[in-house]
Amino acid sequence: MLYRHSEVFRTIMGAADGALIALAWLAAYAIRFDSGLATPLGIPAPEPYLYALALIVPLFLLLFRSNGLYEARRMDSSLGEVAAIVRSTAMALVLLTAITFFARNYSYSRGVLGLFAVMAPLAVIALRSTIRMALRRLRLRGMNLRYVLVVGSGSVAENVVSRIVARPDAGLRMIGVVADGAIGGAVAGVPLIGGYSELKSILSASRVDQVIIALSRHESERFEKVAAELSDEVVNVKIVPDLLHGFNLRSSVESFDGIPVIGMQETALFGWAALGKRTFDLLGSASLICALSPLLVGLGVGVLVSSGRPIFYRQSRMGHDGRVFEMLKFRSMKQDAEQEGPGWTTDDDPRRTRFGRWMRRNSFDELPQLFNVLRGDMSLVGPRPEQPTYIENFRREIPGYMLRHKVRAGMTGWAQVHGWRGDTSIHERVEHDLYYIQKWSFLLDVRILVMTLSRGGRGY
Repeated sequence: MLYRHSEVFRTIMGAADGALIALAWLAAYAIRFDSGLATPLGIPAPEPYLYALALIVPLFLLLFRSNGLYEARRMDSSLGEVAAIVRSTAMALVLLTAITFFARNYSYSRGVLGLFAVMAPLAVIALRSTIRMALRRLRLRGMNLRYVLVVGSGSVAENVVSRIVARPDAGLRMIGVVADGAIGGAVAGVPLIGGYSELKSILSASRVDQVIIALSRHESERFEKVAAELSDEVVNVKIVPDLLHGFNLRSSVESFDGIPVIGMQETALFGWAALGKRTFDLLGSASLICALSPLLVGLGVGVLVSSGRPIFYRQSRMGHDGRVFEMLKFRSMKQDAEQEGPGWTTDDDPRRTRFGRWMRRNSFDELPQLFNVLRGDMSLVGPRPEQPTYIENFRREIPGYMLRHKVRAGMTGWAQVHGWRGDTSIHERVEHDLYYIQKWSFLLDVRILVMTLSRGGRGY
């Protein structure tokens, strides 16, 4: 079976990916300079482009591996694999662009880089899609199958079984379910073929490649006995823990000096993803500050003329990992607006100046937060930061509230573009913020920015 040679298969896939990346790079060079397109600066020698492959190919393969493209993906969707390829390519191109920026002694053609950015992921996606379709056809015809036995009952086992049954193209075939209960019963349509005490006899009588232990919490006392029964069997064993009720964000498994540890509140923003997001924030905020500098100066003058100093309003907000920072805004209220303490603003807040009301209607008062983004206090996209004054109450009233501080606060966010901003339901805002952290991707950030701009900035 293919899975017995999975390491060899992964090595072959890596070699194929590397060859496609190299071919895409060389093809981009050939299209740009050997196809009759105009070359105002002349045709560069091919040697520097050949030397660059020594960096490009290992970098792509490293990012492919870090994004899970060489792991078993039987139950993964095609879109999941495509997203991983696009994400890896985007990260690689950001790094290559940064490296070529510092390598002043030679400049690679932007046309070649642009063509490569399109051709490389398309080539790898085409290869992976072809292999995936071929394997699906083989599995639907009864080849390259793994025979699975699920141990457990209740919602956990039912969830596992229903997912396997729904994906015959994944090549997992259910032998049955082992649990205490009436023989002849079923879990998600799959027959119950024996009790826990009959596990070893079932394994000896049937071909089983993989046992999935999916015990519910009320069956936890069975785990040690089941594990002991399987300890001297050659079958592969996987465990689906009934811990999902405690997972608010993504989960992860890591080694703690050889001990497997489950992380229950992890985000997707770490490693290259965090570096890529921070790079995007730096470039984006710096570019916007330069482009909007006349507007920023004009707004500052408007505040000064309409209501005097100070031009900026500084307010303490809680950000990434619970750190407090000073968030900048153009002052839109009267100078004595908070004599009685901070409070929520309303649409017809009498504390606003006339110029401040116009700024807030267009969200121009939020633009100085670009400097917070540049400094690293905030991100262009993320949960909106809240005042520490309110946070102690929120964290007591709303489960999971503090998890929104697992990422940098944002100028705009998923909650804001869906209308949950200002004095609106804090429960809805937190729900949207946690969804954003769970589902984060670079494309989701771009989507939120586009939605914000399409609303004329009303997503701030």
